[in-house]
Amino acid sequence: MAFANVPLDNVILAIIIGTLAAIVYALRVLVLMERRVARIDKHIEMLTEKVIVEERKIEREEQTMEKKLKKK
Repeated sequence: MAFANVPLDNVILAIIIGTLAAIVYALRVLVLMERRVARIDKHIEMLTEKVIVEERKIEREEQTMEKKLKKK
């Protein structure tokens, strides 16, 4: 076996370091995903603002059309 000559302390230390490295990598992935979700959320916010502006324009046009129809 390849690990027969390695002291138990070194094996335990290697396992701990490997576990910590995996945790750091997972946290890095989570941070990147959170940034991506935040960017998507910002784009959705911008789109809804544009939709609201367009909706207000349409409502104003409807009101002017209704006023014109009532005058007739």
